[in-house]
Amino acid sequence: RDLFLALGKETADRIVLQGMHFSGRHGLSDEERATPQPFEVDVELMTNLQPAGVDDDVEKTVDYGLVFEICRELVESTNFKLLEAIAEGIAHEILMAYPVAEVVVRVRKLKVPVAGKLDFASVEIRRARSVADRPRVRRRD
Repeated sequence: RDLFLALGKETADRIVLQGMHFSGRHGLSDEERATPQPFEVDVELMTNLQPAGVDDDVEKTVDYGLVFEICRELVESTNFKLLEAIAEGIAHEILMAYPVAEVVVRVRKLKVPVAGKLDFASVEIRRARSVADRPRVRRRD
């Protein structure tokens, strides 16, 4: 039970990073992967924020600047065919880096090659930490 509390399993607290804009080379066709295109990413991190809030201590929370960098690195430095793969990669990296109980990742492709008007295509995934997972907490140097 204490482990679940430490991981934030019994809290509705969350950190939300919404509307992160990146340029990446992802898609099914070679043409889509040849030229950078705009992507948006949202991330929700479920964790207990009370210790950080009570003590006003960044060491007791998730550094969302570093979460932003995880997302940027994955979108801008890799190539995937599917939005699902981008989202899975982001979720995996965040769960490995921070002791959050759960993460929600939304990835939007803003220029979709379809014959018609489409604002964007998107995926949303929710991934929870298993009890056996041990995060390596990332800190700024």
